[in-house]
Amino acid sequence: MNIVFTCGGTGGHIYPAIAVARLFEQRQPGCNILFIGAEDGMENKIVPREGFRLETLKISNFQRKLTPAAIAHNLQTAAHLSESRRKVRRILTGFCPDIVIGTGGYASFPALREGARLSIPTMVHESNAVPGLTTRMVEKYMDRIMVSFEDSRASYHDPEKVVVTGTPVREEFLYTRRQAAREKLGLDERPFVVSCWGSLGAREMNKMIAEFMRCEQEAGEPFQHLHATGSFGWRWMPEYVKDLGVDLEKHPSIDMREYIFNMPTCMAAADLIISRAGANAICEISALAKPNILIPLSANASRGDQILNANSFKEHGYSSVMTEEEITPEKLLAAVDDLYKNRQKYIDAMDSSPQSEAIDKIMSLIKDCSK
Repeated sequence: MNIVFTCGGTGGHIYPAIAVARLFEQRQPGCNILFIGAEDGMENKIVPREGFRLETLKISNFQRKLTPAAIAHNLQTAAHLSESRRKVRRILTGFCPDIVIGTGGYASFPALREGARLSIPTMVHESNAVPGLTTRMVEKYMDRIMVSFEDSRASYHDPEKVVVTGTPVREEFLYTRRQAAREKLGLDERPFVVSCWGSLGAREMNKMIAEFMRCEQEAGEPFQHLHATGSFGWRWMPEYVKDLGVDLEKHPSIDMREYIFNMPTCMAAADLIISRAGANAICEISALAKPNILIPLSANASRGDQILNANSFKEHGYSSVMTEEEITPEKLLAAVDDLYKNRQKYIDAMDSSPQSEAIDKIMSLIKDCSK
């Protein structure tokens, strides 16, 4: 069986595809897997490191602004799209896939659209509560649309195509044990908090976390804290933290990295997670049943999908939610303390979540669709 996964842009689009690809390798020895992504996307780091072959396309996203720079960018994107369609057709005809599966991001559009044109079975997985631009553009050409939330079905023109699967989570998230992870990281008995704003980071929220670190230091480091700044934040945040008087060398319980490459280990070890509300992140959190504080990207900076994701998790009792507008370092410190004291009710709610079944549902759909 030959399978193409197409995705890119952020880890939230890439890791669900890797989760399914890994399981296919294990359960169907001899299957051939190819990833297709963008030349400058994170997939160039992640996919080869995970041991999969990657073909890349020269493609970028469309910007919603109407500034001269955005218009020029969009014209260039349109030109790249035409070139990418020709290249992806050559890739697909050479690889002869039985199915093409997209997991989101602008990089997935050419392979999904050309796959459908070549009469190859095609499927798309939309992790968010509402479909993104790429999913909307390819929706009518897909054989199946997989979604994470039952409420999402109403967002599509053909509900008969829609199957609620949940979002696939890598096996290491499901099977890494807490105590073994804590020993591996050298943690003591204090609670361990992990915070992350996504693979790219978020400037204002990183500033808030820097202030939060100062509060932690002043409070005598009541817990151990690991924060991922993201690629943009790493350029300035270490110096910013130092200017606030936070000495990371003297306070090793407070740690900061550009990106947490051993995230399954860190999340398994965590007692509490502070995160954006991207669909992949929250599904990993719920699969591990980790008490969490979600701070969704504001509606001013997004299409509102993270707000819907966060509200859904709050309604199910999986998460505590704070908005960017209300949050302060002091309020976050109090929220962390309160959540830790009441963590069991969140753990109990997430233990009943069907999230861990997502990967098996998706594998079954892929096999049926490719026949």
